[in-house]
Amino acid sequence: MNMVSSVEEAFRREVPQFNIGDTVRIHVRVVEGDKERIQPFEGVVIGRKGSGIKETFMLRKVSHGIGVERIFPVHSPVIEKLEVIRQGDVRRAKLYYLRDKKGKAAKVKEKEHFRR
Repeated sequence: MNMVSSVEEAFRREVPQFNIGDTVRIHVRVVEGDKERIQPFEGVVIGRKGSGIKETFMLRKVSHGIGVERIFPVHSPVIEKLEVIRQGDVRRAKLYYLRDKKGKAAKVKEKEHFRR
């Protein structure tokens, strides 16, 4: 085992399975001065990039009529918790077209689960 893989294993965390189009809520640890707090950020996953420890994902949400996008490393120690709210049914790997949509047109169709 070389040094790079040992460092990667030290930073690797267990993350729940999520895909493009899913609505996820992440709890981010924010440090302001000497205080630390947890801030939730909920949005639609519009892209994933990279692999392994270097993998990142982009979340988009609309806050007070303004679109906000943030990029997070999947295995970041800043992320306290990641939970999948709902699964989206999309046919694209990148959902950049949602940037131009407004209102109901910007919604992602929810995946239907068939119970047998």
